[in-house]
Amino acid sequence: MSTPLSAPLEVGFDYTRSLGPVLGRFVTGLRDHRIEGIRGSDGRIHVPPVEYDPVTAEALSEFVPVAEEGTVLSWSWIAHPLEGQPLTDPFAWALIRLDGADTAMLHAVDVPAPADMRTGMRVRVRWAEETTGHIRDIACFVPSEGTTSPEPPPPATDGAPVEIMITPVHLHYQHSASPEESRYLRGLAEGRLIGQRCPACQKVYVPPRGACPTDGVPTAEEVELPDTGIVTTFCVVNVPFLGQRIKPPYVAAYILLDGADIAFLHLVLGCDPSEVRMGLRVRAVWKPRDQWWTSLENIDHFEPTGEPDAPYESFAHHL
Repeated sequence: MSTPLSAPLEVGFDYTRSLGPVLGRFVTGLRDHRIEGIRGSDGRIHVPPVEYDPVTAEALSEFVPVAEEGTVLSWSWIAHPLEGQPLTDPFAWALIRLDGADTAMLHAVDVPAPADMRTGMRVRVRWAEETTGHIRDIACFVPSEGTTSPEPPPPATDGAPVEIMITPVHLHYQHSASPEESRYLRGLAEGRLIGQRCPACQKVYVPPRGACPTDGVPTAEEVELPDTGIVTTFCVVNVPFLGQRIKPPYVAAYILLDGADIAFLHLVLGCDPSEVRMGLRVRAVWKPRDQWWTSLENIDHFEPTGEPDAPYESFAHHL
């Protein structure tokens, strides 16, 4: 039996969110070296501010300035910081209640060793070198006692409120394919489409699965499928987005290969998007052979074959 395939996988995107009046004012204040909380109906000051009262669920709007110093309520030591964390050297995550606040905020505390951290210790803000309107405008917290407070860098001065916050998100991990997936991927490297058949219900799954989700039995029988099929459902992509490789409009569709019982997502090109429809017969357009590897990307896209459409009844149970 061949060794299952394994490869590093990286997923990343910029998480972009609109902030609204409450969080927008909070991060605008951070940009300007100012920390504000919001008062709830019971008099408590929430930092970071919450948009709705935890007691009454009513919208909140009374902002209250709080101090840049506070008290550590609890903490956890990070001996090996991960990519993207506030500090590259070992540090502590801590829940910190700022003076004037009644709730705690989570942030990093820069100390040399766990012995330098304790519940109840006093800490203060260290501002980032450049503040833009983000929680990371607070670079970290440092102990209030026994350290010299540097002159903070000047805050931004354009005065415009911050309305959008962008946070990069990245995930790195090692993906190991199952034996069935590995055979399927190696087949793609040879220009073949391989599925697995359930011995009980006779359904053919492509990409294959180790067990039939309907009957729970192993799908041991391999089935080689043609590169022709039908469009079951589809959408026309009209909106541009970051990293887009094809100029809109174009069609992303679920393709049900002939002889298969499960559809997979791919592109339908080679015709005007308005011509794509449910039941459209399509054929795979493969990339040049020297570009093939163990990936469905070997198929550049699908395009119409010119054959008559498949009747709806033939794929109604595969939507």
